[in-house]
Amino acid sequence: MINRRAFIGVVAPGLLVLVLGLVLALPLAARAQPAAKVYRIGFLGSGTLSVAGTLIETVRQGLRERGWVEGQNITIDYRFADGRFDRLPELAAELVRLQPDLIISVPTPATVAANKATKSIPIVMIGVADPVGLGLVASLARPGGNVTGLSSGVGPQIIGKQLQLLKETLPMISRVAVLSNPANAGHTSYIANAKVSAESLGLQLQLLRARGLDEFDAAFAAMGKARAGAVLVLGDPMFSDHYPRLADLAARHRLPSMHFLRGAVPAGALMSYGPDLPGQSRRIAVFVDKILKGSKPAELAVEQPTKFPLAVNLKTARELGITIPQVVLLQADEVIQ
Repeated sequence: MINRRAFIGVVAPGLLVLVLGLVLALPLAARAQPAAKVYRIGFLGSGTLSVAGTLIETVRQGLRERGWVEGQNITIDYRFADGRFDRLPELAAELVRLQPDLIISVPTPATVAANKATKSIPIVMIGVADPVGLGLVASLARPGGNVTGLSSGVGPQIIGKQLQLLKETLPMISRVAVLSNPANAGHTSYIANAKVSAESLGLQLQLLRARGLDEFDAAFAAMGKARAGAVLVLGDPMFSDHYPRLADLAARHRLPSMHFLRGAVPAGALMSYGPDLPGQSRRIAVFVDKILKGSKPAELAVEQPTKFPLAVNLKTARELGITIPQVVLLQADEVIQ
């Protein structure tokens, strides 16, 4: 028969040694565990931080919903060209030198610059109108390279709808000025399509360019001299930074204006027709999440917008002496009184 006290006396020291060993080993084991990786994301914007602020917060929110939190498991390095597209190659190179796990680029000029700076780091684009035409992806379904993300339209054909809406609003119009930014590579295909659409609508185009605010006055003076009946302003970060100035010049020259993004209409533009980029941008987090978890951008299909809201400013219409036809108002998603 085993003596209970003797048994405890023999076993207890062994248990004590084992427990002490485990206690001492725990900190060592904890120190031996590798630290959780913090992923690095580069954000390259063609415009300004103030204009991109809403977009950035939308992306952050989407990432948080998927478990990616700045300061915890991701860090984001921001670079903005402030509308000076000539700075984009330098800014893209800066981000590449930081060796991020991926780069978010907004919109076309930034994406083109990022793609020239790297062919290996994944790039998630926002607001690129014609990624296939620009050679950024092989196809929308199978990008094939290091770029994927969100296209801003169904190609440059969207400009045909914009011209059609102007014609429906102003049936007697014969000449439309088209204001583009020559530094924006995406505008080339838009202008080419505008020429085709204008011919089918019986419209003449006056093609004008502006690289910055200091060239706006001359462009609008040329529109007035040529007696343009309206102006179509192509989508561009630099133009977005100066919506109030563009609206003021259009009003001064009595020119109804059509814009790509809805933000121009509250600033005083007559109309806007284009993709719902704020709504679409929520999908960016989905691409980032998949890539950080191992998916290849070459295999992630580029997504196109499904909503193209029309916004109309009736106050501007009244100031210009224009009555918006019912057929146009019935198409509007937003009417500003």
